[in-house]
Amino acid sequence: MDRALNSDPVITADTEGRFQRWRNWIGFWLLGLCNNFAYVVMLSAAHDILQKQESQNTTTPTPAPNETNIEIRNSSSRYDCNPVSTAAVLLADILPTLIIKFTAPFYIHKVPYGFRVLVCFLTAVVSFLMVSFSSTILMSITGVIFASISSGLGELSFLSLSVFFSRDVLSGWGSGTGAAGVAGAFLYSAFTQAGLTPQVTLWIMLVVPVILAVSYFFLLVFPPSFPQWRRHEVGHSPSRTANSQERRPLIEEETDTDEDSEPTQEEQEDKHTGPLTFTDQLHIIKGLLKFIFPLSVVYFAEYFINQGLLELLYFPDSSLSHSEQYRWYQTLYQIGVFVSRSSLICFKIRKIFLMSLLQCVNAVLLVFAVYYQFLHYPWVVFIIVLYEGLLGGAAYVNTFHFISEETAEREREFAMAAASVGDSLGIALSAAASFPVHHYFCSL
Repeated sequence: MDRALNSDPVITADTEGRFQRWRNWIGFWLLGLCNNFAYVVMLSAAHDILQKQESQNTTTPTPAPNETNIEIRNSSSRYDCNPVSTAAVLLADILPTLIIKFTAPFYIHKVPYGFRVLVCFLTAVVSFLMVSFSSTILMSITGVIFASISSGLGELSFLSLSVFFSRDVLSGWGSGTGAAGVAGAFLYSAFTQAGLTPQVTLWIMLVVPVILAVSYFFLLVFPPSFPQWRRHEVGHSPSRTANSQERRPLIEEETDTDEDSEPTQEEQEDKHTGPLTFTDQLHIIKGLLKFIFPLSVVYFAEYFINQGLLELLYFPDSSLSHSEQYRWYQTLYQIGVFVSRSSLICFKIRKIFLMSLLQCVNAVLLVFAVYYQFLHYPWVVFIIVLYEGLLGGAAYVNTFHFISEETAEREREFAMAAASVGDSLGIALSAAASFPVHHYFCSL
């Protein structure tokens, strides 16, 4: 049996070995961590980004360089409002990602993975530098846009890349993206609260894009004939040779094999080498709607909370300033996301619709909390935000697990890329909804 497996060119010696499987799992964990890191940091820094620009545009004396708790207050409002909602940062952080995820699945297979990763690396570096050196809101938002391009292209590409490896790398990716939330939000909060300026903090974080490039190019063990620097078309190979079999997604090694008879080599090649037509792609997307829609609802509700409501849930009697409360809201949310995105190795949840319903309940509860101000202690919000993160992370990782499990091998690479639009669509809609909500509450 082992000899038969080893003779298959798609599987290297001893199923690539336990060491290689762990190496790939760790590689995808680091890719998830680094890919989402800049995105998370920009959201954590949203309050500081806007306060920095507003303070520079006022005639009040310039605060000390290490002062990070500037409060720009709207005296006509009962809330401690920034003139611009933090949803402005969220919108800049998600719209480029959304555009990429909507369009790229139809053409990105023509761009080799190696080039995609280099683009992710460069745009992440540019984002940190632009935001750290920015002197206007426009420059800050432009830097956030570069972070969005890096994160969006990376998520789409690495989810597609996972089909060339064993399925367990998905749990590594999910856990890594969750860890990015904790690391990004916590480190930003810790560094700034320790006295470092947001600018110096962002300079330190330039090491993260470097780790991403090293993880991809030096840690992952790629299958033979992987299209690293060559054009790659989904499900297509120029010739029906053994080389075409090498480029099949390795994920097929874990699919069910309880058929009465094994398919012939010709049938296997036909199954994997036919290119996906545009009609095929639309048919796949139609089948993915049962995953995309509930994932979008979950992320709409949670980012509506994060960027539309949390800034308004300020408790002046707390020992934490407004900026500190906002940062720790983000940190606790990301801890919840990390825990639930790492849960795939323990249990799986198929009912994504249930999680979307529970997330909407959270959003409604906090809308009433902002309006009626019946919450008097920040720790109550801390608990709700932690629970919110648990729901969002579980919805994300289970969605992509069941897509990889239920999609045919020939369609899987495209399906993983196309379904990634779900969370970004919900986030973009929540950012758009957050603007009028912020304006309404701040006008009270």
